[in-house]
Amino acid sequence: MDPLARIRAICLDLPESTERPSHGSPTFFVAAKKAFVYYLEDRHREPGTTIWCPAPLGVQAELVAAEPTRFFVPPYVGHRGWIGVRLDVEPDWDEVAEIVRDGYRLVAPKRLSALLT
Repeated sequence: MDPLARIRAICLDLPESTERPSHGSPTFFVAAKKAFVYYLEDRHREPGTTIWCPAPLGVQAELVAAEPTRFFVPPYVGHRGWIGVRLDVEPDWDEVAEIVRDGYRLVAPKRLSALLT
């Protein structure tokens, strides 16, 4: 399965998530309002396929320090704690799914976030 299809499956499995283009790239929103994943290919000085999503406090620094070949601080949103994940460096799809779910929880309304187990 190609990376976009996998990301799409992970994101659209979450309550009230939708996909639409934003800034020329597939972007996933919760409740049609707040972005929780940007899917990018060879954009913004990062070669290859990546996703950007919000991360809990401290996670961005921890992941980037531990595995800088897989994780990075994305431009524009990195200062708010978002994490960049390289999908062309043999991703651990279970880990990617958890990163996406964590990002969803951070931006979703409490009633939707509570639906995740």
